[in-house]
Amino acid sequence: MTTFQRKPIFDAARVLMGRGFTRSDIDLLDDAIDEALGIEKPKTGARRTSAAGIALMHKWEGCGKRCDDGSLQAYPDPGSSNGKPWTIGWGSTGPDIGPGTIWTQAQADARFERDLVKFERGVSLAIGDALTTQNQFDALVSFHYNTGEIGSATLTKLHVAGDYAGAAAEFGKWIYNDGKPMNGLRNRRADEAALYRRAA
Repeated sequence: MTTFQRKPIFDAARVLMGRGFTRSDIDLLDDAIDEALGIEKPKTGARRTSAAGIALMHKWEGCGKRCDDGSLQAYPDPGSSNGKPWTIGWGSTGPDIGPGTIWTQAQADARFERDLVKFERGVSLAIGDALTTQNQFDALVSFHYNTGEIGSATLTKLHVAGDYAGAAAEFGKWIYNDGKPMNGLRNRRADEAALYRRAA
């Protein structure tokens, strides 16, 4: 599948239009790009991660392991005994990723956007109609993106019950990989808990 960089498309459209974008213009162009990339769109009214939430995930899922030409190379999980799962781009894993996998930045960005919709949906299903601020939602999506455990985590149950202090305290328990505490996970969970606690 051909992938696209969004900025050049937006820049070209801005020149053609001879003006800046309205919010509606941005949404329409984003929809067109998503359709071209085959990115599944969330249902109308579905919760979406804010820029702050995406920035947090990008901080901890940084596109590391770059080749000299700027492309991205898959790398083994540094905390697991067998190196699995192999990871590339913005923390992407899966059966299509392993030793020798090489992506462009555009491929990494497109995969992140597609996967983000899936994890947002997972959080939305897990929390149902529980009262949730944008910052709480963003923190939960980041947690789920990294652990895949939003459906079974105690912090989800506490959040749904309205015990926000208890839920925030649960983030710090998810710092282990192969039974070993990891400083990177400890720091990420601290960032997620701080975002979760932040006033709307």
